[in-house]
Amino acid sequence: MVDTGRVVAVVPVRMGSSRLPGKVMMNVNGVPLLGYIMDRLALSSKIDEVVVATSVAAKNDVIQSYCADRNTPCYRGSEDDVLDRLVQALKQNNAAIGVLVFGDCPLIDPEIVDFLVEQYLVNPGHDFVSNDLKTTYPPGMEVEVFSINALEDAATTCDDPTIREHGTLFIRQNPERYSLLNIEAPEELSRPELELEVDAAEDLFVVEGILEHFKGRTDFHLSEIIHFMDTNSELAKSNQSIPRRWKEFRQ
Repeated sequence: MVDTGRVVAVVPVRMGSSRLPGKVMMNVNGVPLLGYIMDRLALSSKIDEVVVATSVAAKNDVIQSYCADRNTPCYRGSEDDVLDRLVQALKQNNAAIGVLVFGDCPLIDPEIVDFLVEQYLVNPGHDFVSNDLKTTYPPGMEVEVFSINALEDAATTCDDPTIREHGTLFIRQNPERYSLLNIEAPEELSRPELELEVDAAEDLFVVEGILEHFKGRTDFHLSEIIHFMDTNSELAKSNQSIPRRWKEFRQ
């Protein structure tokens, strides 16, 4: 294993979600969903810093204020050019390695984050290591780890605003330019039918149920979530028919 520099996690969020506006600041048990992401990432042993990347739009002032209260760096950039927003947020925080955790993943497991970072470090020939080129982990557990050089190259090369809006999509769509590695879930965590992200109101209902069950803890693992969902099958089924836009970009 080689030490290739400072590891910074970036969480892109904004209040302007089309299906569930303001979801990132919706409270569950008195904590906004963004707070749960921060709490979970704070348990990671492989991340040196966490930065929130939001836009300059005034409606996102509440995100910046919350980050200030939490002493968490907050970068504000383009509303739609997420690729540039990621690059600038990571560069501002002196990252050599970026770890992308999506803002709709309040249940993200820090053990999975650490595992993906480890896989990036022990596979130094790869520019991009993730678990979302193919869906094997439950959606909501996505982690992408990449070199800042690769991300900057994508930002310099890609001129399609519809691709830039999806952050790392240019890297993911160009395996001939970048060396990509997908990490599949071990058998006991391979549950791609479980929807643990927050896209719609039905998802929020599911996440609220999970967070209520683990109330008072921030250290619960995916295996525990799976066990809870398996013993609450109606809750698990309640959001499985929601259309997912990310499916067009993934196996």
